[in-house]
Amino acid sequence: MLQLITILNRCHRFPGFVYDRAHFSSDHKSIEIVVRPRKGAKAVCSRCHEPAPGYDQLPERSFEFIPFWGFLVFLRYAMRRVDCRRCDAVVVEEVPWADGKRTLTRAYMLFLARWARKLSWKETAESFRTSWEKVFDAVEHVVTFGLEHRVLGQIDAIGVDEIQYAKGHKYLTLVYQIDLDVTRLLWVGKERTIESFQGFFTVIGDEIASKIAFVCSDMWEPYLKVIREKCSEALHILDRFHIVAKMNKALDEVRAGESRSMAREGFVPVLKKSRWLLLKREENLKTQQRFRLRDLLRYNLKTVRAYLLKEAFQQLWDYNSATWAGKFLDEWCRQVMRSRIEPMKKIARSLRDHRDLILNYFRAQKLLSSGVVEGLNNKAKVTMRKSYGFRTFRCLELALYHSLGKLPEPESTRDFF
Repeated sequence: MLQLITILNRCHRFPGFVYDRAHFSSDHKSIEIVVRPRKGAKAVCSRCHEPAPGYDQLPERSFEFIPFWGFLVFLRYAMRRVDCRRCDAVVVEEVPWADGKRTLTRAYMLFLARWARKLSWKETAESFRTSWEKVFDAVEHVVTFGLEHRVLGQIDAIGVDEIQYAKGHKYLTLVYQIDLDVTRLLWVGKERTIESFQGFFTVIGDEIASKIAFVCSDMWEPYLKVIREKCSEALHILDRFHIVAKMNKALDEVRAGESRSMAREGFVPVLKKSRWLLLKREENLKTQQRFRLRDLLRYNLKTVRAYLLKEAFQQLWDYNSATWAGKFLDEWCRQVMRSRIEPMKKIARSLRDHRDLILNYFRAQKLLSSGVVEGLNNKAKVTMRKSYGFRTFRCLELALYHSLGKLPEPESTRDFF
């Protein structure tokens, strides 16, 4: 015990306080360390943070500290009250190891929060023999501190996207900073509405918003409307990955419809089990799949024509000039509109409506796309899966900021890990 007190007094000291003595609890499962004020040290008012004359002393309180050697550790201290002339009130003193009425020390909250970034909150609680609620309090403390002290600085490029977080079409709006040297989560909004996205611009303010040079998004109309209003001077780039995803969805719709039609009319089911043959990129196909796809392409089917149109569209991303890319896009849309394949024609109409936004990808010299956003979305989904389902939106919001926000952390006198 004496060695423990010596280590703490040397490595994890608090100004004005000293570790007095330590002893095992009655059940020998935890260690209790008594803290006392240093001689001559004045108590500090918790309101104005200035020294004040003492008033009286309260009964001892326990504060949970970082476990040592497999034992739970508690700091025991009798809080003093001060008669503060500045605040004209009798208040409890401020102590450097805890905030307000919290029973966890600041060092322990930072300790738990860092482990909660590596493990699920439940696993963190089980590993350190504490409760899920205390892990939540620790993460909330660290994230709240980080949001209050983060420096947004200049934001050159943002990406906005939505992810589904629960059944019943419940979505989150996530806004990321996707500068070439910084990628981080800036905003989590509930639902994918105009109001949720506008909340992001309310947080960052008009001055920062006016300096945003690039915005990446999909074709969701509420996002497009807010971007036109708030970032009218920014180069708005449509997400190429969503365009390809929509095209794959249209191709799959053609395949499914034609497959059902062939089954009703008694034809050979050549499209059976061909979904992934058509949706996969050609270079990702296995040798046996390549032979089967070659045989399938010999048939004069709507699905085959839709597949060839989809594959031809990939050439668009090889252009470097916005002018030549625009000419290719126009010609491709004309071919699709003559194809009599309605799902593909729907895609062509959408691409025509958003032609300028698609070509902004080339005007930005292909340096920015929502590929970064998709990668961050995958990390967000991993965070949600690792949680095995958060109980409330607040828990999910904290977890996402904690994992992806790159927020500053409270200072600690010593790292214990």
